[in-house]
Amino acid sequence: MDANRLHSAEPDSPGVDLLGMARRHWWLVLVLVLLGVAGAAQFTTMQSKVFESSTSVLVSPIGNGQDANSTSGRTKGDINLDNEAQLVTSTTVATDAAALMRSTTPPDTLAASVRVEVPPNTTFLLITFSADTAQQAQAGSHAFAEAYLRNREESAKADVAARIAILNDKINQLNAGLTQINSKLATLKQNDPNRPNLESQRSTATAQINTLAGQLNQLLTTTVSAGKITRDADLPRTPVKPNRLLNLASGAMVGLLLGVGAAMLRERLDQRLRRASDLPRRVDVAVLAAVPSRVKPRLDDVFAPFGAGGRIFNRLRNEVLASIPAPAGGDARVALAGQVVVVAGASRGAASTVVAANLAAAFARTGAETVLVCAHLPDSLVDTASVHRMLGVRAVPGLSDVLAGRFSLSSATQRAPRHPNLSVVTTGGTASAGGLLQSQALRDTLATLRERAAYVVVEAPSTATSADAQSLAALADAAIVSVELRRTRNTEIADAADQLRRVGTPLLGAVVLPKLAAPRGGDERAATAAATAVVPADDMTAVLDKLPPKEPVREEEPVSKRIRTAPSAPSASAAPSAPAAPAKAAAPAKAAVAPVKASAVPAPASPPEPPKPPKRVTHTISVTRIPTEAPSENGADKRR
Repeated sequence: MDANRLHSAEPDSPGVDLLGMARRHWWLVLVLVLLGVAGAAQFTTMQSKVFESSTSVLVSPIGNGQDANSTSGRTKGDINLDNEAQLVTSTTVATDAAALMRSTTPPDTLAASVRVEVPPNTTFLLITFSADTAQQAQAGSHAFAEAYLRNREESAKADVAARIAILNDKINQLNAGLTQINSKLATLKQNDPNRPNLESQRSTATAQINTLAGQLNQLLTTTVSAGKITRDADLPRTPVKPNRLLNLASGAMVGLLLGVGAAMLRERLDQRLRRASDLPRRVDVAVLAAVPSRVKPRLDDVFAPFGAGGRIFNRLRNEVLASIPAPAGGDARVALAGQVVVVAGASRGAASTVVAANLAAAFARTGAETVLVCAHLPDSLVDTASVHRMLGVRAVPGLSDVLAGRFSLSSATQRAPRHPNLSVVTTGGTASAGGLLQSQALRDTLATLRERAAYVVVEAPSTATSADAQSLAALADAAIVSVELRRTRNTEIADAADQLRRVGTPLLGAVVLPKLAAPRGGDERAATAAATAVVPADDMTAVLDKLPPKEPVREEEPVSKRIRTAPSAPSASAAPSAPAAPAKAAAPAKAAVAPVKASAVPAPASPPEPPKPPKRVTHTISVTRIPTEAPSENGADKRR
């Protein structure tokens, strides 16, 4: 059966997985973001302050006092603003600016501190100068603007002067030619055939001289205007560098990117299962049930029927019953009788114990006879859920004792006092039980339990520690893998599923538990575990020896009492003072011998002694006190 894809229905999109990854590794992202902000703050304090001041310059065409037309900030006339921007940072302008600033800094160094911008759809140049102080920034921006305008004006005047000189030379040449033509015409007669030609040359030269004279007059009357400063540099109040807000935001962004990258790398390298929805995607194992972290299960928890954990295991019971197929043509209720379900842990720990105990309790709540068989040897005292403590039964005898032949199955099967219809077979105390889980005795034991109970839940050892889970699963009708979040690795789950599937037993799915907390009554156990070393998993007798001792049974105590009897009547044959102790019996014997020796001497007659009063004889007996109830070896009560 495709067991409950409810937990795997979450879309496996990169966005959802990225959010889940950030939620799981939020502390790593936060730490790197804080480190990025701290690094940016440190970098800000190490940066030197930089002030900037800007001057706006209007560039005008030479010889024309009006603005030129512009398209996208570039004029259609003779002015090319890109060339003018490069001219501002030229060595000539930088030298003039250094002279205006009275600075000893090399011109090339000053030019490197200048930035020229051309605003769109304008004929303006925005000259910005950067310096360590506000006064130097203001002075540098104004000096470069003034030096640029002076350089442009000088260049314009030199160009006008050169053009005037050229026009004067041409006019002088034309005047000299015109003088020669006039001289020739003066010597010719009116009807001379050469006269018309000379007159034509004179007219042409006169026209050229008049044109050049007009151009010269225009150049001489032209006012040279290179441009003007429309907004002079002001004194900056705050530095532009370092920009604290920009640096901190950049550091936080860099830290966030590094945090996300580190979280992705850690997610990639971390093989532990972090949430139940990752199980079907990474290991291809369905999730039968998942206990939420808000339940906070402990090592010794058996959930209440109507609590959050109890409802989850009630649903798990229904899923298990629905997952076990009935034989064809048979009654489902009859087919489900005597079913064996194996619960194996994918990793070390007590997850399989908690799942098996709660699943068996859920089966018992249906009114059917259920047996919980514990075949999981504990790995250590600290991280072990003791079934006998969870369900209130004795630790011994158990399964290992039955398989070793020391006890019968009936004496090892104990009734759980707080769970009706639930019987428990604990692990037992036989230390040399290795290999018994693969014996014929185990098969006979499970066959007997099938006949006695409707459901048999077997708590198998972890698949990561031994192959016993595989042997137990081969004898069962279904198998379940218990997974503990943040402890079980994906490879361990995949290996557990592979082991259980190879024996042919249907693997129903996995039960996911959050990381189990310490037991509520675990103070005494924790103290015992801290005082002792870790006990090997195959030495169950040593484990039981480390457990706190039970209350000793009271032994039989002899009590001495004195009983006074009635006075004894003197007999004729008995001596008047017959002693009770045998030690005093020797005295009359000697007295009897003495009269025989002295019988030769006659003794004078003496009057008879009066009879002595009878003595009270005291006898001492021992009475033994026997307790009315004493527990027997198999759990029954002996009454004496």
